[in-house]
Amino acid sequence: MILDSLENLKNYVSLNPNFEKVVEFIANNKLADLPLGRNEIMGDAVFANVMEVKPRTKDEAPLEIHRRYIDIQIPISADELMGYTPLAELPAPDYIEADDYALYPVGMEARDYFNVKNDQFVVFFPQDGHAPAITAVPLKKVVFKVAIQ
Repeated sequence: MILDSLENLKNYVSLNPNFEKVVEFIANNKLADLPLGRNEIMGDAVFANVMEVKPRTKDEAPLEIHRRYIDIQIPISADELMGYTPLAELPAPDYIEADDYALYPVGMEARDYFNVKNDQFVVFFPQDGHAPAITAVPLKKVVFKVAIQ
């Protein structure tokens, strides 16, 4: 997992060749103006999911994992609280291969929680269980999905 200022995202392009596509997309688009839903960047290799989430508490935010994609998550309209638990500390999940995710039972608390400001990003790798979108207010956010190389 990585948490950093959005202006530093370019420093992480060596981690995956497709991170450069995310950096270029952000430089050429105003995130707040992106339409909801899937925004195409490079087919299934890189795309952006823009969503609005309703307020929810830690107890309402399930931990999730992905195996085929790295998430780069950026809150747009407000700060966002996120939970984190290393996959090694979680039980074996009921993974849904077709949709590349597993959700753990609601109410399973994350090991750690941290605040993400709307000028920051978080990168979650397959080994990172995460509980995003914990917020007291409605939140618009973008999740870049970057295929594992």
